[in-house]
Formats: sequence, C-alpha cells, structure tokens
Amino acid sequence: MTSTTVQLGEKAIASRPSALADFLELIKVRMNLLVVTTTVVGFYMAVRQHTDWMRLPATLIGTAFCAAGASALNQCIERRRDALMPRTRNRPLPMRRLRVAEALGCGLGMAFGGVAMLAILVNPLTALLAAFTLFSYVAVYTPLKPLTPWNTMIGAIPGAIPPVMGWTAVRGSLGPEAFTLLAILFLWQVPHFMAIAILYKQDYAAAGFKMLPVVDGSLSRTGRQIILCSAALVIVSMIPTFLGMTSIGYITPAVLLGLAFMSFAIECASTGLRTDARKLFIASIVYLPLLLGVMMFNRI
Repeated sequence: MTSTTVQLGEKAIASRPSALADFLELIKVRMNLLVVTTTVVGFYMAVRQHTDWMRLPATLIGTAFCAAGASALNQCIERRRDALMPRTRNRPLPMRRLRVAEALGCGLGMAFGGVAMLAILVNPLTALLAAFTLFSYVAVYTPLKPLTPWNTMIGAIPGAIPPVMGWTAVRGSLGPEAFTLLAILFLWQVPHFMAIAILYKQDYAAAGFKMLPVVDGSLSRTGRQIILCSAALVIVSMIPTFLGMTSIGYITPAVLLGLAFMSFAIECASTGLRTDARKLFIASIVYLPLLLGVMMFNRI
C-alpha cells in the first residue's frame, strides 16, 4: 500500500460523519427547528398569565420529540428513494451507516415518547394534535409522494399544526385564533416547498416522487398554486388584528411583507427559472420569521 493510498484512506475516515452527525441528520434537526419555533409563537400568542409559562418546557420537548420521530420514520420509509437523489443519498440510512431497525426504534421511541409527554404534562388536546400530525405526515403524506402531485398540499396540513399545538398547550381548546395560525403556516408552505421542488425537480423525478413541478412540464399549474397561496397569505396574515390577537400596528408591516413575498412568487411563477425559484426560497425563509416576529411584537 502506497503512502498516497494511506493518506486518501485517512482522509476518507476523517471525513466520515460522526454518530452524532448521523443522528442529527436522521431527525432533521434544522428543519425541526422551524417546528419548535412556530410552536413557541402559538404558545406566546395564547399566554394570558405568568403561570401559563410553566407548560412551555414540556410543550417544546414533547413537540420536538414528535417532530424528530416523524423525521426518522419518514427516512426509514423513503431510504431506497433517498439513495436515488444526489441531495439525500449521503443520509445515514442510504449509506448504511445506520441500520433500519435502529432508525425505526429511534423514530417510534421519540414519537410515542413525545405524545405521552404532551398528554401527561400538557393536555390531551395537544397530545391528540401531535398524534394526528405524526399519522398524517408518516402514514398519509409520505406514501402519497410517489402517487400524486397533491402530496405537497396534503403535507402542508401536518406542517401547519405546530403553532396550533402551542396555542392549545395554553388554552386547552381550539378557536379562530388557532385556525388563523394554521392557515398562515399552510399558505406559506406552498410557495416555499414548490420553490424547493423546482430547484430539485430532477432529483425528485429520479426518485419517482410526483411533486407538482415534476409532472407539470410547463410549470403552469405550479405557478398558479404559488401565486394563489402567496396572495391568500397577504389577506390571511391580517386576520390576527381583527381577532384581537395583535394591535393595529401589525397590519401595515404584515401587508408589506406579504406583498414583497408575493413579488418573488409572481416572478418565479412567471419564469419558472431555477434562479427565480432560489430567490423565492430565500424570500420564504426570510418572510416567515419576520412576519411571526412582528406578530409577537404587536401582541395584545
């Protein structure tokens, strides 16, 4: 064995992800940070008295466990398709750095543990919402991805529930305020994930996922969904003020942010170019925290 081979071997070993990195990849920690953040927003908007904050730690930990469990179970189901896509083929399951049984046990343990924690330490309604989110994401959305281009719209439902869980953790009931938070997250997800689907259209096609941009050759249907949802988002984002959740000072920045976001959506829908899809994706990850931050700042 030559010294060059040894050096290359050492480099390969050094660059191999650690067990911790594989675990973080399995639970999609960066993506699930959004889940926890939006749960905090819903919780904060619902708080009425100081004692409400006592339920926040259990709410966040239980929600984080459920989100992590859903991610692990999703990767167990999609491991063979993930191996076909350049952006996911290096995940721990396709690369066999983790056994399926390990990932499955981890996913089920965190999912059931999260729901149990919410049921015992928060309230039954929040636990029920968590269980519904898990089921709809793992057992409905994930299997539908290779079957129908409506999978994104269906997947946006469990993706919009975390702020509702934050609300119910405090109030113990649903209401128009909770459904408004759900609608905002739902409508935001459509242009956000359509932008991703345009960017990785070839990857999804290679894996057999029927994302709308894959089956919509002209991207005309994709563009309509992007524009309609971003326009509806401008309107829905104003509702918190009319429900007494925020002061009147919230409306102007909410509308301006929505119009700015919609301008990127219109550009992407008009051209269908990957460069414009990337701009829309970046705009989406800037828009949401700004909108939610303005909402929290103007809370009544």
